[in-house]
Amino acid sequence: MTDIQAQFEAVDRGLDVETRDGEDWRIQTLGQTYRASLDDVWDAVTSAERIPRWFLPISGDLRVGGRYQLEGNAGGVVEACEPPSGGVASYRVTWEFMGGAPAWLTIRLTGQAPEWTRLDLIFEGRAADVPAEVWDRFGPAATGMGWDSGLLGLALHLAGDASVTPETAQAWVQSDEGARFMRHSADAWAAVHVASGADPGAARAAADATYAMYTAAG
Repeated sequence: MTDIQAQFEAVDRGLDVETRDGEDWRIQTLGQTYRASLDDVWDAVTSAERIPRWFLPISGDLRVGGRYQLEGNAGGVVEACEPPSGGVASYRVTWEFMGGAPAWLTIRLTGQAPEWTRLDLIFEGRAADVPAEVWDRFGPAATGMGWDSGLLGLALHLAGDASVTPETAQAWVQSDEGARFMRHSADAWAAVHVASGADPGAARAAADATYAMYTAAG
């Protein structure tokens, strides 16, 4: 199993608010550098055959203009796709969860010699599309903890480590190791929330509520 502390510390996290055409948008970011080639990471995050090995089963048309669906989770439209060229690659999709207003997910890859690749994940949406009571209760950890889990899954997959798979992930979250990882993630997102201007007590309460939701600990 990948060192939990090392994986946790390998991820950069951020939360910003931007005003676009008079509307506030929340932009959540995560980044990690993997010991794998750009082509390998690109294949892992775009291949319908490989995505289920580290994230979720996926169906649909994974081409620009096509619709995709993650089993039991979000679906959407592939809006842009730039395969590896000149040491970079990216794609952008809408993220539509259970009929709610769409958000947008962008994955950007940057090759770093000799065999390292930086992955940046940008998750953004209109602040008004998330009910205030939901944001106040769960904050950025609601999505951030899920993305942390996804980056962990990708790290394990790229390293050839099958100790935790999508099929065993829920049971792993209930283990001491899994609960520790989720606690680290919740705490990290509480800190990010505070750095973005949230009240520390409210940020901590929101992270605790999200941790309980993910681990069924409360």
